[in-house]
Amino acid sequence: MSATPEVKSASANNRASAISTIVLGFAADPMARWVWSDSSEYLRIMPRFVNAFGGRAFEHGTAYITEGGRAVALWLPPGVEPDEAEMGAIMEESVRPDIADDIGAVMKGMAEHHPREPHWYLPLFAADPNWIGQGLGALLMKHALRRCDGEGIAAYLESSNPRNMSLYERHGFEAVGRIQSGSSPVLTPMLRPAS
Repeated sequence: MSATPEVKSASANNRASAISTIVLGFAADPMARWVWSDSSEYLRIMPRFVNAFGGRAFEHGTAYITEGGRAVALWLPPGVEPDEAEMGAIMEESVRPDIADDIGAVMKGMAEHHPREPHWYLPLFAADPNWIGQGLGALLMKHALRRCDGEGIAAYLESSNPRNMSLYERHGFEAVGRIQSGSSPVLTPMLRPAS
């Protein structure tokens, strides 16, 4: 890519495309595929889960996309939470009984590590696998973190893929714990303090 791609707020018109990019980007994610190991089940459930977990970013203008929807970051502003009721319903309907207790423990760990002070939360961040390695993740991260810094507010995420840790660390995030239960992959809560 020669010119730096533009970062925009996703609109209602490209919401479906943004969600599809996240579904593609998480197709090999350790945590997502542990929860929904069957590919058909993953493709059926994941779009609904993305909408419940990070969909409120669209309503707040904080769903950021690069041109062509090649990479997407769903940021929830301070005070905005995922749709817990819908997430619970999705889990109730789709989770295999053999991992239900471990998922419950992972979700409890997520709640325990979540900062209590005002913060920006990044529940979902992904690139279309065709466009990984093009710097789009760094571009999206810088775009959102400028706002965090301008407001003097911390940023928080949970990394579900060890391959993404270095990207987050380069942008000032530090691991603040480790969430894991039974057969689950490790989820790493990461905080970037207010600057």
